[in-house]
Amino acid sequence: MDLRRLSIMKPNYFNPPIARPLTFITTFTIQQQNHPEQQQQQLLPPQETHQLKAPNQSLINSVFSILSNPSFDSSKSKQLLLHLSPHEFDQCFLAIGSNNVNPRTAFNFFHFASETLFEPAVAVTVVDLLIHVYSTQFKHLGFGVVFELFSLLANKGLFPSLKTCNFLLSSLVKANEVKMSYQVFDIMCHCGVTPDVYLFSTMVNAFCTGGRVDDAIELFRKMEKVGVAPNVVTYNNIIHGLCKNGRLDEAFQFKEKMEKERVKPSLVTYGVLINGLVKLERFDEANCILKEMSDRGYAPNNVVYNTLIDGYCRIGNISTALQIRDDMISNGISPNSVTCNSLIQGYCKSNQMEHAEHLLEEMLTGGGVINQGTFTSVIHRLCLKCRFDSALLFIMEMLLRNFKPNDGLLTLLVSGLCQNGKQSEAIELWYRLLEKGFAANTVTSNALIHGLCEAGSKEEAAKLLKEMLERGLVLDSISYNTLILACCKEGKVEEGFKLKEEMVRRGIQPDMYTYNMLLHGLCNMGKIEEAGGLWHECKKNGNFPDAYTYGIMIDGYCKANRVEEGEKLFQEMVTMKIEQNAVVYGTLIRAYCENGNMREAFRLRDDMRSRGIPQTSATYSSLIHGLSNIGLVDSANQLLDEMRKEGLSPNVVCYTALIGGYCKLGQMHKVDSILQEMSINNVHPNKITYTIMINGHCKLGNMKAAAKLLNEMAQKGIVPDAVTYNALTNGFCKEGKMEEALKVCDLMSTGGISLDDITYTTLIDGWHKPLTVSSRE
Repeated sequence: MDLRRLSIMKPNYFNPPIARPLTFITTFTIQQQNHPEQQQQQLLPPQETHQLKAPNQSLINSVFSILSNPSFDSSKSKQLLLHLSPHEFDQCFLAIGSNNVNPRTAFNFFHFASETLFEPAVAVTVVDLLIHVYSTQFKHLGFGVVFELFSLLANKGLFPSLKTCNFLLSSLVKANEVKMSYQVFDIMCHCGVTPDVYLFSTMVNAFCTGGRVDDAIELFRKMEKVGVAPNVVTYNNIIHGLCKNGRLDEAFQFKEKMEKERVKPSLVTYGVLINGLVKLERFDEANCILKEMSDRGYAPNNVVYNTLIDGYCRIGNISTALQIRDDMISNGISPNSVTCNSLIQGYCKSNQMEHAEHLLEEMLTGGGVINQGTFTSVIHRLCLKCRFDSALLFIMEMLLRNFKPNDGLLTLLVSGLCQNGKQSEAIELWYRLLEKGFAANTVTSNALIHGLCEAGSKEEAAKLLKEMLERGLVLDSISYNTLILACCKEGKVEEGFKLKEEMVRRGIQPDMYTYNMLLHGLCNMGKIEEAGGLWHECKKNGNFPDAYTYGIMIDGYCKANRVEEGEKLFQEMVTMKIEQNAVVYGTLIRAYCENGNMREAFRLRDDMRSRGIPQTSATYSSLIHGLSNIGLVDSANQLLDEMRKEGLSPNVVCYTALIGGYCKLGQMHKVDSILQEMSINNVHPNKITYTIMINGHCKLGNMKAAAKLLNEMAQKGIVPDAVTYNALTNGFCKEGKMEEALKVCDLMSTGGISLDDITYTTLIDGWHKPLTVSSRE
């Protein structure tokens, strides 16, 4: 289409006018302006009197060379315009968006051309064209370019038509450039433009879209003051803005006003009001509006139906939602994807997962548009029901549609898969996310590393950590700590230290959790000196050991039989005002009991009481064991009553400690009393209990009673270990019953337990004893 141009030029004493023949469109435009009554007639173009020359591409390229420069060259432009035909000029004008041109230079060029080539009557038309071209051809640069053009034109006293102003404002609002629309409207008003109902309505919508509802109301009133009557669109925009902000009462006031002003509410009016009421869960009022709407001849459309269905689904009232769906179908409106998405989420809310899954599968099969929220609702509920296989299938469907599952959902699914032994599926999902460009975040990746470590797949976890590093994904202390914990659990503390060094190289500082795990690993391996070195490093690096850390070190010193150093750390806790807990007290009490220092053990027990720290079963079992070991078994037995007074039930460890004490004293009748008490309290003897009793009977030569206990263990499904068999073997050997001793060894081998050094030594001693007796005889 040729640009509308005129040959009538303004006189210019410095720049002679450039005369150009009129193109057809220019001529037709002038006819339209001079004879508006002919605009409705269908006119045929006049016969061309001359053949159009082929455009000079070299000349057009020169124009675009000028337009691509950051600064405008008026002298070169004037020379080009002298030689540019109208057709070539139009070609340049309409193609500016498809070439790499500078928007400001392009504006200056065409504005210069309009001043040189056009008469003032056509100026508005040129401005309109510029606004339209810049709004459509320079979208990739954003509306900032259009706003700059609009401002420049306004500063030069050029202004688009009212129709173009409406077009520009509407385009800005649609593009969510609301603030820019306010600025454009202000410029229009300052330049003397009198807005019509369409311009006012657009701005009312802009204010409402931007959350400035009060400004929209103020503009509405101003509109009425200047004599522009609001139409149904204006009212709908105001009502919609009020409803969005929860101002329903005011919205209904505007509905009453529009009816009073004889502006008939439309289907949109009713739909907006119903939507506002539904969002506030005012369903009774929404149904009243629905009835009013139907009474006035407006049949609900799928938007209205879907609004109601979605509202009921959100509050978990799926039965009412289904009734509305049925009503919708009976009125000839087919449920669409929006309907199905709402129903699926409604089924999820009401915990009807079978229906939700079935409907989702129907949508997938039928090619329905499924939104991300629907997938998320179904997958989340499936995970909560531990249906991780189904959840994984729907996650894969999401990825096929380029939906990125949210991080919380992925973490839940990955954790669930790992906990249910599906680590390979979790790894596959992690890599699939990576391929799609939706790399799992650090929390999800840590959940996978944790799951692999818990399943004993430390090597796979380390491989994943390496992959994360190579891909540039973010790791944190939890990533490394999880692997360090796995190393320490396997006794591979050296590997744990290597990981600690690596995390430091990566700029991740070890935290107390890191140090606690490594300290615990060293103490378990009896490397108390190395643990001490790490303890000092921990404090030197600005970390503050807590009760748990002190507990690890105290336990390590106690296990290394260095109770005094454990006691020093305990006193350091007191000095540092670190609250001691039952575990720390229990560790020291156990150590003193094992060393037979019952005075210190009871001192700590009393200290516990004075500080209000409740004693645990572990504390009592240590005290009972300690007293029993030094022969004060009756005193130990009295502690059981103490336990019960404090609301603690003696467990098998406490009873076993007592039984061990009576066995040492050879008081097997008291052992029988303890067994009866255990039976009454529903506490069952374990392997250690039976082994202690078998050993007790063997020492007294009660081999029948000992053998009976072994049979009782078998009947109760308690598998004896080497210690149990060796105790019995030793008893038979001492009694000179080597045949029975060998039978016990056979039982031991049949049970899959290898004879150890103790077994062989016991047998040799057993054979040697009768030989020695014979030689003496």
